[in-house]
Amino acid sequence: MLIRSTRHWAFSRPVVSTSIFVAGTQPYPMSSTQEIIRRNIQRLEEQVQAACHAAGRDRREVTIVAVTKYVDWPLAQEVVNAGLSVLGESRPQELWRKAEHLATSDVQWHLIGHLQTNKLKRTLPLVSMIHSIDSLALLSATNHSAATLQLTIPVLLEVNISGEQQKHGFRPENVARALELATELPHVCVQGLMGMAGLDSTDDQVLAQFSSLQIVRDQLRGQAPDHLDLPHLSMGMSRDFRLAIQAGATLVRVGSAIFEGLAIAPEA
Repeated sequence: MLIRSTRHWAFSRPVVSTSIFVAGTQPYPMSSTQEIIRRNIQRLEEQVQAACHAAGRDRREVTIVAVTKYVDWPLAQEVVNAGLSVLGESRPQELWRKAEHLATSDVQWHLIGHLQTNKLKRTLPLVSMIHSIDSLALLSATNHSAATLQLTIPVLLEVNISGEQQKHGFRPENVARALELATELPHVCVQGLMGMAGLDSTDDQVLAQFSSLQIVRDQLRGQAPDHLDLPHLSMGMSRDFRLAIQAGATLVRVGSAIFEGLAIAPEA
């Protein structure tokens, strides 16, 4: 279902403009921007490989979701040119806009942020996966909208593994009810779980939180029908993806590590 996360490190499309402009900064020459992104992705790939090796895992088990929420579409295009084809957006409106600009590119869009039901109809045809189903109401509404569009949407159930009040997501003890409901909804296909570590957590706490998500997933596997294998765990960002891989992540959402060295807002 997911396109592989790496390709040959080559630029596949000609450069159209000569610079990239980020609001409030001086424009970077396109060649410099290309090289920075290419180098960052190369380093990220090496780090993911090393984390997989340390965890005794096959590199092919982990997909990098390149988070583009704080950059405009030309930089997102450069990420695709440099070899990453799975892109993540937090805001549906930004996903719509970038998907239009990158319509001819080989991209799979993942929505990783909060989704309001009034944005479902326009979002669903564009996405390969939604990471952030955080309520029974949203799960049901997604199924209803997908049915009207004659689609079946791969989704992840978001779980609040940090216990922080400001975070969206099911409490761990309530995820089983969501999965039970999902078995009755033919137009959503639950592929696994998503979680975010606490912002101020130590490395030990982060690893414990990620490991708790894997435990919840494994428990659900024992209760779910055979057709729901729940293969995916979406967890880990630039600061903690190594710990996420150690805990079993199959999708790591990385943004700032890809755009390091460019003048952009801080990111995931």
